[in-house]
Amino acid sequence: MINPFTEVVEGDTDDVDLVEQARTGSRAALEKLVLRHQAWIYNIAVRMVFQPHDAEEVTQEVLIKIITKLSTFKGECKFRTWLYRIAANHVLNMKRRPAETQVTTFADYGAAINRTPNLELPDPKSVPVELPLLVEEAKNGCTMGMLLCLDRKQRLVFTLGEILGAGDTAGGEILEMTADNFRQSLARARRDLHRFMNDQCGLVNTKNPCRCAKKTRGFIDDGHVDPHRLLFVPEHVERVREVAAEAVREIEDVVERRHAALYRDHPFLQPSDQITWLRRILESREIRTALHLN
Repeated sequence: MINPFTEVVEGDTDDVDLVEQARTGSRAALEKLVLRHQAWIYNIAVRMVFQPHDAEEVTQEVLIKIITKLSTFKGECKFRTWLYRIAANHVLNMKRRPAETQVTTFADYGAAINRTPNLELPDPKSVPVELPLLVEEAKNGCTMGMLLCLDRKQRLVFTLGEILGAGDTAGGEILEMTADNFRQSLARARRDLHRFMNDQCGLVNTKNPCRCAKKTRGFIDDGHVDPHRLLFVPEHVERVREVAAEAVREIEDVVERRHAALYRDHPFLQPSDQITWLRRILESREIRTALHLN
């Protein structure tokens, strides 16, 4: 899988070829182009809105914009830059999703975690999945929720730069800022997130009492983890660190590295339906006419 956020864009020439084929009416080329980038857009979206079903909706909104604007790509910048600028602008300006209205500050989030009692894990016979999967779901859900305490710009910069491995130049091009400004924005987001996790999370600082296993049953009781519908623990898992090479940056604090590693260990999520909705959209008369699809 080609990482679109590396400084050297290995697949950009292939993308441009697919764009040209799509412009001449090739539906197969358009499908291939969309599917190449769909999962990356989805992994941005899910960290912006938390709920996978909302992220799928956002992903579809972004892809429809990309499809309908394809004729405006003139090659003045890399196709990767053009495409992810559309994605970035959309997630920064879209309507607020429900999860974004529930958490506003790290203080509120920390208080909510602290109110969740420390309990023993449930009886293995009472749940439909293995207990380690429930703990993993609690960990991923909790750290995903922490991202909502960042404002949208910080959340997007952190997702691109720290989680998906965008270098400062690539990140700056996408967000239309200098590489230095991207690096500084990432440093601020990283600092705010690390400060909270270093004070709260036992996975980052072993002196903290909070542990995922202790909170899992409380998260289940409060409805944050549903053993019958896991959101962030797919059956077949690719980790972000496996598909997105890490950007080389100087890290002042070794402890700070721990929180970044938690996010790099997140699953690289796939939308539940990668092709059916796309083909339905491509059957639209407006889309077929605009792109002269065969």
